[in-house]
Amino acid sequence: MDDDQRDARSPPAGADLSRRDFVALSVATGLGSAALPTRAALAVAGSDVSVQTADGSCDAAFFHPTSGAHPAVVLWPDAFGLRPAMRAMARRLAAEGYAVLVPNPFYRLAKAPQFESAANVDFQDPATREKLGPLMGSITAPEAAERDAAAFVAFLDAQRQVDRTKKIGTQGYCMGGALTFRTAAAVHERVGAAASFHGGGLVSDKPDSPHRLVPRIRARMYVGIAANDDQRQPDAKDKLRDAFAAAKVPADVEVYPALHGWCVADMPSDRGAPVYSAPDAERAWSRLLALYRAALG
Repeated sequence: MDDDQRDARSPPAGADLSRRDFVALSVATGLGSAALPTRAALAVAGSDVSVQTADGSCDAAFFHPTSGAHPAVVLWPDAFGLRPAMRAMARRLAAEGYAVLVPNPFYRLAKAPQFESAANVDFQDPATREKLGPLMGSITAPEAAERDAAAFVAFLDAQRQVDRTKKIGTQGYCMGGALTFRTAAAVHERVGAAASFHGGGLVSDKPDSPHRLVPRIRARMYVGIAANDDQRQPDAKDKLRDAFAAAKVPADVEVYPALHGWCVADMPSDRGAPVYSAPDAERAWSRLLALYRAALG
């Protein structure tokens, strides 16, 4: 079944504006649908940490099983940054047996949280865009993400809860989707798996477009695209597939019948349409776990 056949459910008309447009303008092969073997959830510990980077001190959250050493993951937040919704994702992933770092991507300008929740944010409000613009610009500045990625991987490799014999994973949402590409390219010797969910700006005409970084990537890749993003830029999935194929990077690119932002539980509605979709979010979560189990262990 191809991607267009998968997209049996379309988002409401007009729902492909606002949030997705703002983010996009600003900024493993074989992963099937079969159910994964059930693993018992592990007890998890979490703490706030500080990571020294080339540009300063980044506040972050670190979640990991309470015992043992495990594969590490860098979880890049969306444009609303490090907040309870992202901490909940990291805690859930840690219970699956991973040591998860969630950085504040905007640490150069402000400590987290910049937003306690995305639920009541109005993207039509000029004040919201005025606040988000500089925040997002601070991480999309030239090579900022690459410098940060190297520091985050070094931090994780220094933690006793991390198994350095295993490759590292990275995942990102909306704005964070592009940052997973930059992480996988910048620290390609350590990153073994990367996943982007409703990533913004993955394919553009810019010389530093994330899809142009694929030749530097050595990780297995997964890209989940929202239906309204696909409607807006229908050739992006094909350009991504072509880039992965040319570089011989194992990858799966999939279009979901859901709105941009569907994975994140505290997303606000978009022009009256609910954005978070629990069934599609769980499907994406199963793809993520399949990727990590195949590439990280």
